[in-house]
Amino acid sequence: MSTSVSDTRAEAPVLQVTSLAAYYGELRAIYDISLELQRGDVLAIIGANGAGKSTLLRSLVGLMGHGSGTRTRGVIEFNGLRLDKLSPERIVDAGVALVPEGRRLFARLSVEDNLLAGAYLPRCRPTIPAKLEEVYTLFPRLRERRRQLVSQMSGGEQQMVAIGRALMSSPKLIIFDELSLGLSPAMVEEIYRNFARIVESGTTTIVVEQDLKRALSACNRFVVMLEGSIVLEGRPAEVGEEVITAAYFGTSAGEGHKPGSAHG
Repeated sequence: MSTSVSDTRAEAPVLQVTSLAAYYGELRAIYDISLELQRGDVLAIIGANGAGKSTLLRSLVGLMGHGSGTRTRGVIEFNGLRLDKLSPERIVDAGVALVPEGRRLFARLSVEDNLLAGAYLPRCRPTIPAKLEEVYTLFPRLRERRRQLVSQMSGGEQQMVAIGRALMSSPKLIIFDELSLGLSPAMVEEIYRNFARIVESGTTTIVVEQDLKRALSACNRFVVMLEGSIVLEGRPAEVGEEVITAAYFGTSAGEGHKPGSAHG
């Protein structure tokens, strides 16, 4: 998959995470996570259930550390702005959008009303007609069903709505949590064709994906998380799949590739 990474080496990182830890009460869920993304990067976050992937994503979009007994420590900077100091709404306004696991749509609202919910910020309102057209061009099925209640749609169609809703805020960074989970093989293919179109537009992207092969084919960089830490990172073309699999399961084959060692 083509990206704009080669053109951006001299630029400052779009996203810089430094020594990030996150806690649920006294339980520490992630440990001293550090990573950088350049404009146009596609980062896959790989790991088993409980590895800390969703906690990391929740931290990036401000859903940790704002009540409910959660807190974070460390620094998250996006285009020079400290996200770890901002509310979720201000993080969206800064240009970060999340497509959450489970989609979390408004079941009693129509497709179009769900899409419009993604453009609630004042800066988004002038571009609503253009963004709706962009989403309907990306997902023609949603145009056909724009008046349909999302509760009457298949899981794959609901995932299209969730992606469209995130795009309505014109994000500079879009984060997908479990992009293909629970979808049919045909729908996964369709979703990933459109994922590629989003990436080709130059949007910086983070994706959590259960399907290891799919994740590695879709990204230009990856990190593997295990028990709340990054245990391996690199580029798919530079690290063998057996090493990535070993890191995923915490076995010895990954020991020669510590975080950063394969990062070119």
